Amino acid sequence: MGPETHKLLLVHLRAVPSRCSKSRQQTMTDLTHFDSNIASNPKNTIFGLPFMEEDARLIILPVPWEVTVSSGSGTSRAAEHIFNASMQVDVFDEESGNAWKQGIFMRHPDRKVLMKSDYLRKEAELYINYISKGEDVEKNTFMCKSLKEINEGSANMNKWVYEQTSSLLKEDKLVVLLGGDHSVPLGYLKAIAEKHGDFGILQIDAHCDLRKSYENFDFSHAGIMFNALRDIPEIIKLVQLGVRDYSEEEFIYIQNSKQRVVTYFDKDIKEKLFEGITWRSIVDDIVQQLPACVYVSFDIDGLDPKLCPHTGTPVSGGFEIEQIIYLIKKIVESGRKFIGMDLDEIAIGESNYDANVGSRILWKLCNMLVAANPLASVHKEPECTTTM
Repeated sequence: MGPETHKLLLVHLRAVPSRCSKSRQQTMTDLTHFDSNIASNPKNTIFGLPFMEEDARLIILPVPWEVTVSSGSGTSRAAEHIFNASMQVDVFDEESGNAWKQGIFMRHPDRKVLMKSDYLRKEAELYINYISKGEDVEKNTFMCKSLKEINEGSANMNKWVYEQTSSLLKEDKLVVLLGGDHSVPLGYLKAIAEKHGDFGILQIDAHCDLRKSYENFDFSHAGIMFNALRDIPEIIKLVQLGVRDYSEEEFIYIQNSKQRVVTYFDKDIKEKLFEGITWRSIVDDIVQQLPACVYVSFDIDGLDPKLCPHTGTPVSGGFEIEQIIYLIKKIVESGRKFIGMDLDEIAIGESNYDANVGSRILWKLCNMLVAANPLASVHKEPECTTTM
């Protein structure tokens, strides 16, 4: 990308009019004494930034939850590791015009949510082991009680996420949800629908997550998109990218969705690339599928697993980070509104490599989200309207 292209992108990100937010004033943090050339201060917020929540435009809300994961675990503690890894991220971001200066703040993970996740995860492990042997749950009182507790706990987590994100959106904050497993954004999606009306989801994922009930859990990470489409009519489009591990049930669901769900399977994307079709051409087609307001749901396993080897259910194939960043740039450049996002399934390993990669993805996308939502001018902005 040449210097002229950089300038054009920078101008565009600064100039895109906000169509989904109300006008507001913001108190800016004094950055006069902030020096990015000294060691990051972990007493500050994520990335060593000197912001308080009330002064930040964007709030990162950790959701330390992994009750229904079906393979590897550890993602409930991702936020702490990402926070530590973020201290090594250079805060200069030319493409967004250093949008972080408008304020990025991460809350501490809620200990009550984490403790509940830990307790119910143990219950879920016993339950999954039990049903994996073909045992009948209804004949085991303890397992019936465990399943009930898990489903009730997940419902309460969804309610908590909704309350937290709804409150932040009412304050005109931009919100990024940091999982945890991929079941966590349902409450946020409901809050987004209340604020913005009709919108579309861009889902980056190795899996469809369209299962009606996986392992009998009402709110499984494998059913987040099924639950969202069932419960939130404002989601008028779901565009999935990178899917390469899915069930027949999910494939039929997509076919019967009347284009409400459009899935770009990993194998189809790769075949096009092998045959000489450019990523730009594929991206142009993807962007055309999206409505005026776009929410990004990013399961880290949508990437090539070399970038996230400890994620819960890694699958060979997937994207490079730069491909996803390029896609989101093109969504913003198209005039569509980037309204929010979640980043999930980042697990932890001995080398902390996953957290390092996750922190850099989080940094880039937070800057892009802020830059794509310039502070509203004095006049009232129109609501989101469909561009399809």
